[in-house]
Amino acid sequence: MTASTQDPVPATTAVVELAIGGMTCAACAARVERRLSRMDGVSASVSYASERATVRLEQDVAVAALIETVEHTGYSATLITPQPVEEPGPPAAQRVRDLRRRLIVAAVLAMPLMDLSLGWSFIGWARIEHWQWILIGLSVPVVGWAAWPFHRVALTNLRHGSSSMDTLVSLGITASTVWSVYAMFADPAPTTTTSSPWDLLFLPGGGLYLDGAAGITIFMLIGRLYEARAKRTAGGTLRSLAALSAREVVRVEPDGGERLVPADRLRVGDLFLTRPGDTVAADGMVTQGRSWLDCSRMTGEAAPVEVTEGDQVLGGTVVMDGRLLVRATRVGAQTQLAAMVRLVEAAQADKAAVQRLADRISAVFVPVVLVLAALTAAGWLISGAGSTPAIGAGIAVLIVACPCALGLATPTALMVASGVAAENGVFIKGQQALESARTIDVVVLDKTGTVTTGRMAVAEVATAPGVTTAQVLS
Repeated sequence: MTASTQDPVPATTAVVELAIGGMTCAACAARVERRLSRMDGVSASVSYASERATVRLEQDVAVAALIETVEHTGYSATLITPQPVEEPGPPAAQRVRDLRRRLIVAAVLAMPLMDLSLGWSFIGWARIEHWQWILIGLSVPVVGWAAWPFHRVALTNLRHGSSSMDTLVSLGITASTVWSVYAMFADPAPTTTTSSPWDLLFLPGGGLYLDGAAGITIFMLIGRLYEARAKRTAGGTLRSLAALSAREVVRVEPDGGERLVPADRLRVGDLFLTRPGDTVAADGMVTQGRSWLDCSRMTGEAAPVEVTEGDQVLGGTVVMDGRLLVRATRVGAQTQLAAMVRLVEAAQADKAAVQRLADRISAVFVPVVLVLAALTAAGWLISGAGSTPAIGAGIAVLIVACPCALGLATPTALMVASGVAAENGVFIKGQQALESARTIDVVVLDKTGTVTTGRMAVAEVATAPGVTTAQVLS
């Protein structure tokens, strides 16, 4: 936290953006959004996919107070300041590597764990001596270390008196494991050979659910791994856009001297030089020189554009030949390139109607599932079925609800869609526009240069009287 976070943000600032850490599902985003919006003069929108909170202020509010509110909710928050998008940071790459390691360990140990849990061995349908301890040894790394990300978040939520999708995952894994350990030692009879694995489900000790605990761990890790990769890919779109900007620029000093300086030191009114192969460092007007510019990455123009004295140029375009002296008119965050980056960021943080629906459902989904699991177990007990089928039915409800596809897939899909569109030169102002795109049946284009292939060809030859086509083409 910097010193500036202690100062109130005047209402004229209108919007503050926070990076939110620790969210693992749409229910987390909905919880942070509710807590922030309860503050006086604050209206917040939190995106789980981009892990950002857009806070609109109607009165003076200290950023430190916003951060403190988020931290009291159980998550971390930092102020986002306008700056170029950097290379992928260690947290994103580290998260992918960590999830991959946990998934590999869980998948390798799950195969023998599932076989022994059902009673299979290479010598027939039997459980070998000390099979209980072998199962525990196989299951601890899976349901403990591999599933620890879910347990950690569930414990954090418990300390703050809340719940999330990870609460269901952790409860399902923990309940399955605890009940299976009890069932293994409650009746030692299953060490005898059985005619089929299904017989083990009806032994006096009850069925084992370690295979279910391992399975849900693996499937959830697969989902989180793909989600983390999708976020990193979508973030790469912003980095590729930011990479269009120049890092250094040759600034012309008042005395006529030339100095190579970082591009962020350029100010409005400064003169700077561009040479063949250089990237234009800022939006400006050509004061001297003539050149051809590659504007394809900025405007979609398939063919180079000629510019000369008095013409406007955009930062991010590439000089193909010639030398230009340009006077900067917009620099830094005011350039069109910076506006394009902000547009993609805003689109990824925006919420479509389907995502708002998913957030509302996710906010109440976990408590509802917990109540249903308890009611299911109670119903079986009341019916006289006994504790074994009652607990098994309750665990089944938790496990079935664990994948949480609604809360995970919706925001991630929308974020990736806007990122892929930007990579292809289509900039979406908001997810509502993306959502309504499915109804488009007519597209009107007002500029032919953006829909050409970039390969010119002669369409027609018109000759003057007395001149043949062959002569012209020669």
